[in-house]
Amino acid sequence: MRYLRVLGIFYKAAILTDLEYRTNVVAYGLLSIIGGASTVGTMAIFFTQTDHLGDWTFHQALIVLGLFQLFVGLTDTFVTPNVQDFTEHLRLGTFDFILTKPLNSQFHASLRRINIFRAVDVLIGLGFVLYATAHLPPPPVDRVLMFVGLIVCAAIILYSLIMLLITSAFWFVQLENVMELIFTFYEAGRFPVSIFPTWMRILLTAIVPIAFITTVPASVLLGRLNVEFVLYSIGIAAILFIACASFWRYAVRHYSSASS
Repeated sequence: MRYLRVLGIFYKAAILTDLEYRTNVVAYGLLSIIGGASTVGTMAIFFTQTDHLGDWTFHQALIVLGLFQLFVGLTDTFVTPNVQDFTEHLRLGTFDFILTKPLNSQFHASLRRINIFRAVDVLIGLGFVLYATAHLPPPPVDRVLMFVGLIVCAAIILYSLIMLLITSAFWFVQLENVMELIFTFYEAGRFPVSIFPTWMRILLTAIVPIAFITTVPASVLLGRLNVEFVLYSIGIAAILFIACASFWRYAVRHYSSASS
């Protein structure tokens, strides 16, 4: 609860600062809407020639696309601003001040700021999911609950993957483009993983688990996958989060600070 209160203070200050530039709210909102429309348009092109993408109908695939857009928005809202600040802290030596705060340093460094303008992408992604679901047979309540749980697991998985990469900045400070590396794989998540060749499915499921961020939650909601995939997602989320937290602690122990 203490950390939630601290987040509330952080985000309130960040939102008030962002809203001083109200024209930006409109500009970023319009850009997000245009980006969301182009994303749907890209998928719609495929369905002008066929009724199925693999074994997915348009509205089923739209759920996957909605989840892709939702997590792009969550990442750009909560994580990306902090990643940019974190690399600057290491470069300038001001990371020392983060370590002196009475908070977990990973929590402070990775969740301190928020870019409220990009929250529009979250709403657009959620809108895609709700629109697509409304055009499909209503899922049972248990599948909806599992879907919500998988969304939480997916957020943890994506956060952990990003932090595993970002933590390497303790040794390689210039990592401005490191987000591009994870999103190179994440771009494949806009489509159901089952449409890709076998080697690609293995890569996106077992090596870089992008499938558990978009395709698996959608598949469970649609009844394509069973409850064991919920357990797999929980296990992967737990392993990756423990790994990124452990790697962070290891990196901090080997951080030489600005003064030494």
